[in-house]
Formats: sequence, C-alpha cells, structure tokens
Amino acid sequence: MKQKVFFIVVFLSSFWVSAQNEQLAFNYIEAGEYEKAITVLEELYTKNKQVYADKLLDCYQQLQQYDKALKLINELKLKFNNPTLIVDEGYVYQLQKKQVEADRKYEEALNEIDKNANYAYTMGSVFERKVLLEWALKAYERGQKINANLNFDYQTALLHGQLGNLGLMLEKLLDYGYKNQENTPLVQNQLSRFLMDDADGSFAKEIKKGLLLKTQQSQDTYWNQFLSWYFVQHKEYGKAFVQEKAVYKRNPDSFYNIVTLARMAMEEKQHEDAKTILTFVLENTQDQDLQIQAHHFLLSMAIEAAAANEYVALDLKAQELLKKFGITPYSLELQLLTAHFEAFYLKQPERAIAILKNALLLPLNVREQSKIKMELGDIMMYDEKFNQAILNYAQVEENLKNDVLAHEASLKLAKANFYKKDFEWTLQQVKNLKQSPSLLIANDAVELFLLIQDNSAEDSLRVALQAYAKADFQLYQKKNEEALQSFLTILEKHKGESIEESTLFKIARLFEDKKEYATALRYYQILLDQHKEGIYIDEALFFSAEVYRKYLLDNEKAKLLYEKMVLEHPDSLYYTESRKHYRALRGDTSI
Repeated sequence: MKQKVFFIVVFLSSFWVSAQNEQLAFNYIEAGEYEKAITVLEELYTKNKQVYADKLLDCYQQLQQYDKALKLINELKLKFNNPTLIVDEGYVYQLQKKQVEADRKYEEALNEIDKNANYAYTMGSVFERKVLLEWALKAYERGQKINANLNFDYQTALLHGQLGNLGLMLEKLLDYGYKNQENTPLVQNQLSRFLMDDADGSFAKEIKKGLLLKTQQSQDTYWNQFLSWYFVQHKEYGKAFVQEKAVYKRNPDSFYNIVTLARMAMEEKQHEDAKTILTFVLENTQDQDLQIQAHHFLLSMAIEAAAANEYVALDLKAQELLKKFGITPYSLELQLLTAHFEAFYLKQPERAIAILKNALLLPLNVREQSKIKMELGDIMMYDEKFNQAILNYAQVEENLKNDVLAHEASLKLAKANFYKKDFEWTLQQVKNLKQSPSLLIANDAVELFLLIQDNSAEDSLRVALQAYAKADFQLYQKKNEEALQSFLTILEKHKGESIEESTLFKIARLFEDKKEYATALRYYQILLDQHKEGIYIDEALFFSAEVYRKYLLDNEKAKLLYEKMVLEHPDSLYYTESRKHYRALRGDTSI
C-alpha cells in the first residue's frame, strides 16, 4: 500500500513539474525570449515529441536556427507518418529564401494527397496557418478533385476572399450555403465581416446583384430569405418585406419573420415601413397574440408621432383595444403602453398606477411582473415619488439578476437618485454600469458618471449640477418648454464651466424636437467648435448630419458630416448608421 501511495505521489509531482515547465516555456515564447524557451522545450520534447515539436520548431525558426529545424523535422518524419511535416520542411527552406527547394517540397506534400485524399484537410490547414494561401487552395482543390465526396467549398471560398477574389468567394459561399442550409448563418457571418471592411460599397453591390440573380433563376424561397437578410443588414426593411411576403405566399409558417421585421423597422424609427408591414400582419392573421402585437406597435408609433390635440382619440383607441382583447396576461404590453400614455402624455399618473396595480393581480411570470414594476417605477419617478420609484427598480434588479432588464433598472435607479440630487449615491451606481453588456446602458452610465465627476471637481457646492438635474427631470416629465428654458438659464449662468457641454447638447436636441432646425444646428456647431475633445462630439456630428439629410434636404452638407463621423469616430454608437447614410449619399448602394 505504501509503495502504491509513493508511486502516486511521485507521478503527480512529475506531472506538476512538467506542467510548470510547459507554462514557463509558453511565457518565454510570449515574451519573445526564444533561447530560454528552447532550453525548456528541448527537455519537454524528450518526454513527449508529438506535443512539443511544433513549439520547438517555431522557436528554431524564430532564431533562424534552420539546421536544427530541419534536423528536428527529419527526426519527426522517421518517427511519425505525418505528411504535413513536408510542408514544415518546405517552409524552413522558404525562410532561408530558397524558394525553388521550398516549392519542390510543397509539390511533394500535394502529391501525398494523391495517395490519400483525406490528407487534403490537414494539409490545407497547415498551409493556411503559414499564410501560404495559394498552396492551401491547391490542397483543398486537389482533395476534392480526387474524392468528390469531400467538400471544401467553404474553405476555398474564404481563401479566395483573402486573396482578393471577392466575386469568386461570393459565388462559392452562396453555393455552399444553398447545399448546406443549416450552415447559412455561418455564411452570412462571413459575408458580414467582409461588408464591414467594404469601404466603397462595391462588395455590397456584388452581394445584392448575386442574390437578385438567384431569385430570378430559382423559385426556391431560400434566396428570398437570403435577400431579405441582405436588406436587413442595410436596414432597408421595406425591401426586406417584399422578399418575406414572397416567402410567406409559399410558406405560411414564415409569418413570424414578418412580425420580427416590423419590430426591427420600429426600433430603427422607420415608421412608414413598419406601418405597411403591420397592416399586412393584421390583414393576414387570426392569431390573437399577433394581432395584439401589431396593434401595440401601431399604437406606440401613433403616440410617438401625435400632437397634443390627438391624445384624446388615442386614449379612446387604447381603451377600445383593451376592451377587445381583455385584461389578461396576453394583453400585458397593451396595458403597459396605456399606463405609460396616461401618465406621460395625459398627465394622469393615478390612473396609470391603477392600471398597473390591476395588472399585477394577473397570473404572470417573474419577467412579466418585473416589466410592470419597471413601468411603475417610471411613473412614480414622473410623479416625484422618488423613493417608491427606487423601491420598484430595486425589486427588478433583485428578481432578474444579470439580465439586461436588471441593468436597465439599475440605470433608472441611478437616474432617480440623480433627480433627487443625491449625486454621491448616483456615482456609486453608475460606476458598476459602465461595464454593462448593453452598449446603450454603458454609454449612458459613462455620460452620467462624467457629468457628475467633472462638475463636482470645479464646483464643490454643485450649483450648476443641481440646476442641470432639475432641467433634465423636467425633460423626463416631457415638460419640454420648461426644460428648454432651464437649460438656457444654465448656459447663461455657467458659461465656460464643465456643465456647458452637456447643456449645449440638450438644448440642440430640444430645438430639433421643436423643428427649429437652424437654431439646433447653431448649438450643435458650438459643440463642434468649442468642445472638440468632448464626449458629445460624435452625437453633434451625427445629429447635424441627420438634420441636413432628413429635414433641410442638403445632402452635400450631410455627406461631409457623415464622412467625418466614419473617419474619426469608428467606436461611436452612431458609426454604423453614419456609414450607411454616407454610402447612400455617395451613390454606393445603387446598382
């Protein structure tokens, strides 16, 4: 028994020392200390040739110890029947600039595929790792030629892409996706990567042209769905809808794709396309869930776009829908929307709270209850019942830990403390939210953190910050005129202070909402001129461009601003949208 225990202890000690040495060698390699790495790896190699050979060979090559590298390869060739070692041998010659010998070895490696076509995959992979792309292509193509059952279409497509043959890559990827439809998301992900680097929009044109041809040549709905995906990437939801309708006519089970498309159009504020799609939904379904969703989306868009004199009619519409579909868990989103409308638009928080408390009596899951609690918090905050609002947000945090909704509740909790002017507590909360997985929440948290921090350093009494919190709360309550006057007063009293930057941005946005575009642009321009290193510079550029494009119809000025966004602010939340509009204004998206 003692001998057995002794053997186990010795074995584990040996294993632990070996693992330590291995990590030491890897650390040396990462630090570029190849000579030290070789000393450790040579010892490890004697114990396990197969595991450490690649690392040892790489170190020899890094130090240009080519004789040792070739000796190691020949030793491995005698011990292992691995034809990829021939590629390694050729690569050592290439490093020595002996290209003739290198090419000879690469050809010899390809000849091994003639003996066994299954070598094509490993051979091609080795060539790829050494960035010998043409040779990798030859390996895959030779394997597929010898054995037609082998399929390297995906690998060869990507190689063509890396070699700059984008047209050929696209053709092969589309064919591969059609033959292996379960891998379509993989194909689309690769196309998305190339689209991101498509500076002049030429590849986007190729994709669109290729997919349009496929839909004309084939009746298979696969190509309509692929073309719909393409239009969604460019946020052209109306065009995507045309394709999804074609799919639906032949496959009614695809109806939910149309509903999803409507939701995306709404999120991107493309209201006309969203209305068209939702109208189609209501005309083509008896499914009550889908009807409720469609009515909810249409009503929320109508509320967002409505003037004050339309509120009574919209209230009647909301009550009519609740009567039609009943107060049930299925109509919860309609109930939440109605409550929000009652409080923030009709200024009836008591009626809104009654609706929500009644909803809490329904048999709901935790997430649905949390949505009600979130809306209750919003309305309590609107009604200046900050402590009750904080309690509701805290319950959402507790019930949905690590969920995006919980992060949203945390940000709102921080905002409630901000409006209470409890700035120290707000700072503590937003510190954690700066790492939120939601970019929007993280961005808002950073802005709030910097606002408090910057304006506390120069003003210990936080006079400007307190005035700003009050103005921002008026904005939250949709008292836009009062908020505008408050922000203008802050700008007048605290000109040149840190609070100025955030205040200018708020004023510009409020004038834009009032459709006073020239005034809005003037304030955006002050931001661009006087706060070039500020955190709102990308917003000022983007929203100025949007004003010129959407309202003043001055495409040249809009294009210049979008271009500046694309070139100077690639990390901005507005980068993708700016790039899309910049290309459109240059004419890149037309065929």
